[in-house]
Amino acid sequence: MTVRFRKATRADIPAILALLRDDVLGAARENRPPGDYLAAFDRMQQEAANWVILGQEDDGSIVATYQLTFVSGLSLGATRRAQIESVRVSGTRRGQRIGEAMIADAEARARDAGCTLLQLTMNAARDDARRFYERAGFTASHIGFKRDLT
Repeated sequence: MTVRFRKATRADIPAILALLRDDVLGAARENRPPGDYLAAFDRMQQEAANWVILGQEDDGSIVATYQLTFVSGLSLGATRRAQIESVRVSGTRRGQRIGEAMIADAEARARDAGCTLLQLTMNAARDDARRFYERAGFTASHIGFKRDLT
């Protein structure tokens, strides 16, 4: 079955949440009330450079998602970069090259937006994801830090 990528709509939030919860880490942390996710999506829609993309099969099934944010900056020679987050492929569809198609889609969207760098962060516990990103041509070139503000 063919997977096509498109921008998500508000109506897609339940399918996106199902994908985000479809692993050990997401199942433990994606537990906010549905209204919180809808409000977050609405805020994202107000930001012209912050998209949620879905992978949808011909029959309408949502099998993948990722977030793509475009960031303009001064460093690296005024590089415009694309940041990929929340990359998920349905557990029933992993290993079927959907992830590769998703990265290719993200790269094409980034190039179209004038980006010259594609970057991402991932949870250090995701060993399979790390191997996938390395096979996809990403280099673990930086150390990332996070600080909880709650």
